[in-house]
Formats: sequence, C-alpha cells, structure tokens
Amino acid sequence: MGKLYLIPTPVGNMEDITLRALRLLKEVDLVLAEDTRTSAKLLKHYEITTPLLSHHKFNEHQQVDRIAERLERGENIALISDAGTPGISDPGFLLTRTCVERGIATECLPGATAFVPALVNSGFPCDRFCFEGFLPQKKGRQKKLSALAEENRTMIFYESPFRLVKALEQMAEVFGPTRHACVAREISKMFEEFKRGTLEELAGWYKQNGVKGEIVLIVAGKDYNLAEEEGLHIEIEEEE
Repeated sequence: MGKLYLIPTPVGNMEDITLRALRLLKEVDLVLAEDTRTSAKLLKHYEITTPLLSHHKFNEHQQVDRIAERLERGENIALISDAGTPGISDPGFLLTRTCVERGIATECLPGATAFVPALVNSGFPCDRFCFEGFLPQKKGRQKKLSALAEENRTMIFYESPFRLVKALEQMAEVFGPTRHACVAREISKMFEEFKRGTLEELAGWYKQNGVKGEIVLIVAGKDYNLAEEEGLHIEIEEEE
C-alpha cells in the first residue's frame, strides 16, 4: 500500500517551500498537479524530474478511483496545487476523503497558504477566526453575507481582483460601512501590499485606483472596533 502526500507549494516566493517537501517531490512515483504547466516551472527550478499528471476540479471525479487504485498497488503519490496547500480552495478534499474511506495512508505537510500571513499581518485578532474562502459568484452570495453579519470572529475571504470592489461594496451594505477590513494583495510576491481601512474607504480606493493580483480579504468581526480600542483612525495608505 502506498501513501498520498499533500504538499504545499509557494504562494509567491519560490523559496517558500520546505526541504521535506522537496525531498518527497523527488521520491514519490507521481505528482498530481492542478496545472502541470505551472507546477513544471517549480519542479524544473529544483531539478525534480518526477512525472506530472494533471488533477484539477474538472477531472478529479473521473480520476479519483484510478489514483486510489495506484496507491493501493503500492505507488506513493504527491498532490500539489498551483500555490498553497491542497484542499484550501483548491482540489484535494475528494481524493483525501476517498483515501481515508479506502484505508489508504495520507499525510499533509505543513507549509505555505495565503490566508495565514494575511491574517497575522492584518492587525486584527487571530486567536479566533473563520475562513470562508471564495464567496458564491452569483446565487447565494447575498444570503452568505447576511449569515455572516453577526459573526464576531475575524473573517477571511479569497476574492478575485475583478470582484473585489463589488465584494467590498456588498459587505459595506450588509456589515455596515464603518466595519474595518484589510486587503492583502500578492502575498509573498515582489509587490506584496496591505491596505487597511473601513469597508467604505477600501471600496472607494480600489474603485478609483483598480486592483491586480491575488487577493485575501480580512474583515473584522461584528464587535471589533479598532478606532475605539486603539484610539486611532486608520487611513488608506497612499502609494509611494
């Protein structure tokens, strides 16, 4: 019986990968990759020649049993996503669950994921938080936000740059315009950026200035009021 390894990959800086992850990527029989073109660059950078097989949300249901059979025959297989930890807003859950159900060993390595540095560096409480991933694009979006209106924990969202302004405006309507938030952009990359302010301020700033790159949106819980607790008002930082 083989083992499935869930291996985090860098979310930005190529150096954000562990020595253990590199060793296992060299030792396994096969690497399942969300996008083989993206993952091939990482493997080439570290001179890893393990075969790659595409495994993404459009084919995982068709592949999962065949992969499980290969594991049962004794192959060791690694699953990676384009960036971050498999299963966190990326493929991984279905294969992991299948392995657990069939008694196949699984092991998830610690490593890169975008929301942790975004949360810790946001300045909001990180002792209790809820990770919501991507909001529904259309159906159920308003219902989801309404359900979170009374949430007291710090909330974490992933958002497309094309929908960020809309998300901020909708949250301002549901949570209130003065709710504090932080937009973390391009985590661990050359142009990493954190902008903090109220939902209304952030929506206005990005509506005027635009936004590119990968986004993590951190929103304060209902009872958190940074201005009262710290005695200051957070302004949107100007570009240098």
